[in-house]
Amino acid sequence: MNDSLLLVVYLSILVVLLAGVSWFLFRQIFKTRRVEGTMTRLQNKLNEEKGTAKEHYELGSILLDKQLYKPAIDQFQKALKAKDLEGAENTAIIYNGLGFTYAAQEQYDLAIKQYKEALEIQPGYSTAWNNLGFAYEKKQLTAQALEAYDESLKSDPKNSTAKRRATSLRKRLVPSS
Repeated sequence: MNDSLLLVVYLSILVVLLAGVSWFLFRQIFKTRRVEGTMTRLQNKLNEEKGTAKEHYELGSILLDKQLYKPAIDQFQKALKAKDLEGAENTAIIYNGLGFTYAAQEQYDLAIKQYKEALEIQPGYSTAWNNLGFAYEKKQLTAQALEAYDESLKSDPKNSTAKRRATSLRKRLVPSS
């Protein structure tokens, strides 16, 4: 009786594990299909007609996620040129996306330029300050990186990334006694 009970427990655990793995697998498949469908729809639409800034930005973001950097840059630039681009916040978000794309290619000077454009438009844009700090860190510009993270904390005091990076940079800048 004990052996059969142990067998049932093991089989139950196996079935639960398989069900969990199956659920995660199907969820990932549906998510991927949704993203691929959106990308295909946007590409087809933008090839046939002039798109909106939002559509170009959305396609650029998908291409960036897929690490297709050149097409992503093209889409972000088209989004910036679109006539329906409304609001400084939207423009800043696009410049930040463009900067992020350059940073992903390790083109930090171009990334810094884009982040600064975003911050000129929207000075309190915490994410752009974080990204600017990251780019400065990659260029070994520790003082500028710390300043960027501090600016991020001014606009968002609870920003955990900026807190963590600023603390780390301060330890590097202050000589130990």
